[in-house]
Amino acid sequence: MSTTTYTVAGMTCEHCVKSVTEEVSEVPGVTDVDVDLATGRMTVATDKPVEDAAIRAAVSEAGYQVVG
Repeated sequence: MSTTTYTVAGMTCEHCVKSVTEEVSEVPGVTDVDVDLATGRMTVATDKPVEDAAIRAAVSEAGYQVVG
């Protein structure tokens, strides 16, 4: 298992957090998603290698953007 931290831009409320969490959780291999609204930090735990592009695409699908 490994974890990766991302910064997500554009979130302003708990609904935003829920949307991002739900989309990223659907990526195969993702076992846990923790999003901190105040900092924009998202920590993703996986049980197998997951493409960075897949995580970024899921965040984009939710209507937000990974920065950095």
